[in-house]
Amino acid sequence: MGRASDTIPITIPHIIARRHKSIGQTVQEDYTILRYETNHSECDQQMESGLRKVQQAIWTRQMSSGHRRLPTPPEQVSAYNSTVIPQRLDDNSGLKWTDTQHLPDTVVGEEALYISPEDCYNFHRPFRCGGLNLHQGIGGSLSVVMQDLEVIWKTAIERHLEIPIKDLRHYRAILLIPDIYHRPHVKELMNLLLNRLGFGAAIVIQESVCATFGAGLQSACVVDVGDQKTSISCVEDGLSHRNTRIRLSYGGSDISRCFAWLLSRVYFPYKECDLASRMDALLMQELKESFCHLDQDIYGAQLHEFHIRQPHKPTVLYQIKLGDEGLQAPMAIFYPQTCGLVGKILIHTQQRNQGDPEDPHDETYLLQTQSRETNKPKSGANTDTTSQTQEGNGGAADEKAKAPEKVTEERETEEPEPQISSSMSKRMASTDFNDRLPGLDEAILHSISCCSSDETKKKMYATILVVGGGLLFQGAQETLHYRVVCGIPQHFRHQVESVEVLCKSKDLDPRLTCWKGGAVLSCLDTSQELWIRQREWRQFGLKVLRERSPFVW
Repeated sequence: MGRASDTIPITIPHIIARRHKSIGQTVQEDYTILRYETNHSECDQQMESGLRKVQQAIWTRQMSSGHRRLPTPPEQVSAYNSTVIPQRLDDNSGLKWTDTQHLPDTVVGEEALYISPEDCYNFHRPFRCGGLNLHQGIGGSLSVVMQDLEVIWKTAIERHLEIPIKDLRHYRAILLIPDIYHRPHVKELMNLLLNRLGFGAAIVIQESVCATFGAGLQSACVVDVGDQKTSISCVEDGLSHRNTRIRLSYGGSDISRCFAWLLSRVYFPYKECDLASRMDALLMQELKESFCHLDQDIYGAQLHEFHIRQPHKPTVLYQIKLGDEGLQAPMAIFYPQTCGLVGKILIHTQQRNQGDPEDPHDETYLLQTQSRETNKPKSGANTDTTSQTQEGNGGAADEKAKAPEKVTEERETEEPEPQISSSMSKRMASTDFNDRLPGLDEAILHSISCCSSDETKKKMYATILVVGGGLLFQGAQETLHYRVVCGIPQHFRHQVESVEVLCKSKDLDPRLTCWKGGAVLSCLDTSQELWIRQREWRQFGLKVLRERSPFVW
């Protein structure tokens, strides 16, 4: 979050802690790394199977010298790690738990992360896997999640941006939403911005489109690797092709958890590590960022050091030897089986608009009225016609978005009742993964293959833009380029002139690319007609959002 004139935005953790109303309540906490999708009996077996595929892939790819990469036996590093003795460096690390005696019942951001486990608080994260964190437990309802967001955003605006809430009527907001959005949730977020926070106006824009603005690109296949999700969308001339959108429920935190599992196999010397602890989860993320890489040329046993710093405890120094573990963990992004995830909804595509009473003339209405005109018979006899309706991708038709529609006319004078078939219930064609989580390179190739024309596909292969903080590893750009090039269909390779992967466009931190694009959008003259004023939202609601949104609502 930040002003459009700021060089970089302020960044705070999206977490809120709420004090218990009575003594003895059970602590409810949304974990940083642990996920319920790994709570199944076949988790270890699945991760072992994925690891074997990772090892085979590492061995298959040659180093820059042209030789095969020699694996480092786990026994070699385990023998050293089992003998490591921790060194105590001081009596107090200098870190302190958040003093909650003089704080309100809600604490957000960094302060919430450093609340002592002994304090009676519940910890909630409003977002999970690229969407709102709705569940059946405490704090999982839509109203509570929106209330949490209101508190977090108010605190960030007042404390970090130093803008009084009462002055927000003089400010306008750019709201970045996921490429695969849920319309009722976007409606609630707009209500939060314009009605509850009181911004004077707002624009809703998709993250992938803002990524191209921030990188200064006209078209690109945007790959957003976040902490708990990976989303892919092909963007051309400021429009995201809806048939190419896909969101996968894995990201950087899954690499952290995989890395912790690999460390446990080689006698991780910090034996007290518990990923359910916020401090240890932060430590594992730090170790992943420091020790993991995707560089084939780094091999052999490597000696590292790390520090354990926890509030009101001494600083402890550990040494550790790592072999292939630092390379194997990030490779899980290409072989997600290594993450051990099992669930019903791990792959998301854009869903059809289910309708809202505030907006009766939505696309469902348009499809029905179009069907009535298209399928209207010339005689009064019963007629069984089959028509094809196609949805545009920013003006481009896609054969995969076509579906048959069956309408029966009773009489010429009677009103027909067209029905939308179940095959049209999704905006995006079937992913053909059979509920199997695809790797990052496989998902990119599938997304590009869903483009409407060969010319568009060539544009997407020419520029693959990687944003987000989940793939910040040495050698990530070269590895992704290698795997995408190898995966291009044989019949299409002669048409692809070049493949370029951008992991750090314009030397900008990829975690800030989307935000920078939103700042650019707010300054464009062409965006002035996209602003939704507060009074317009209160008067027209979703109807004005459908008319003003810079994408097909």
